[in-house]
Amino acid sequence: MDKIVIKNLVKIFGDKPEKALRLLRQGRSKKDILAETGQAVGVADVSFSVAAGEIMVIMGLSGSGKSTLVRCVNRLIEPTSGQIRIDGQDVAAMSQAELTQLRRTKFGMVFQNFALLPHRTVVQNVEFGLEINGVAPAARRDKAMAALAQVGLGGWEDRRPGELSGGMQQRVGLARALALDPDILLMDEAFSALDPLIRRDMQDELLSLQDTVKKTILFITHDLDEAVKLGDHIVLLKDGALVQTGTAEDILTNPATRYVERFVEDVDFSKVLSARSVMLQPGVTALARHDGPRLALHKMAEAGISSLFVIGRDKRLEGLVTALDAAESARRGERSLDAIVRGVDKRVSPDASVQEVMPLLAADREPVAVVDEHNKLLGIIVQGSLLAALADKGRGDNGD
Repeated sequence: MDKIVIKNLVKIFGDKPEKALRLLRQGRSKKDILAETGQAVGVADVSFSVAAGEIMVIMGLSGSGKSTLVRCVNRLIEPTSGQIRIDGQDVAAMSQAELTQLRRTKFGMVFQNFALLPHRTVVQNVEFGLEINGVAPAARRDKAMAALAQVGLGGWEDRRPGELSGGMQQRVGLARALALDPDILLMDEAFSALDPLIRRDMQDELLSLQDTVKKTILFITHDLDEAVKLGDHIVLLKDGALVQTGTAEDILTNPATRYVERFVEDVDFSKVLSARSVMLQPGVTALARHDGPRLALHKMAEAGISSLFVIGRDKRLEGLVTALDAAESARRGERSLDAIVRGVDKRVSPDASVQEVMPLLAADREPVAVVDEHNKLLGIIVQGSLLAALADKGRGDNGD
């Protein structure tokens, strides 16, 4: 079951939203609705779902409806219409008491402004939500200290927020959310106020932390590079409406509209394209305990290549032979490849980024093996195929 399901969500700001809602359903634009009714469309019929344990990035330019959408999820902003379900429960139908309980147990929030209380120590700030929830002093101190350790701030618990750098203050904000042990983290431009280097560190910290805590995260940003780095999936908004959703690679390689194309045109595709998208089919391989050096040389000559991956009958990668080694082995009269099979250090998963692959190809001209979790050979990457893929994406698949 999906953790969060949002269906036909609409938020209209104003005292008479009914007419605006009718116009929206007729396909009228946000600008036209404002001019005709004086009502502002914040979210326009948005639907998507979020799986448990994934980072869903909500992104778009200023005024696209990102923050409004996320605040509708826990009803800090009341939706005009539509459904929001958390673990199958309809948030819109909850009483105020049920909603309060949901916010206390299911959600943690991290904002752009750190919202720390300057008169409290670091650990007292982290304890704050637990204190509101009525957790006993000893228990909340233990939870707060554990959360500080998770974000790398052990030993700083007795400092005041003013003694910490911006990045450290944001870690305190993250620890405060984690201390509640929520299922869902809502992070609204959480790293936007930080210097670029600190921001990258915090992004790395969040990804590392997510490997351990496996929270469901809605992360708002206007920065595409940040979205690409963090998001398992991305929801891209424009004027309150969803224009495309998918993985970073989906959006960058198959933009749904001209707006999306313009939005993503300056992205470094080496950070986004995966090994799967640039690999070639294995094609010619040598079969361990069957092929000999002469057959391996023949296969290489026919394919116009100078090395050959060696696989077992189960397609598991066993090594690599070069043309030079095979020629020497044949000259010695050897009938097996066993003596000349080299180990393969240059192997990646199909989900590895091209940026990870490039240094492997820069070292020498030998191909990189793409293997699955069982070490089965799925494909190969050579310099030519990688550079061609980057060039195609850089100028657009249609050659423009």
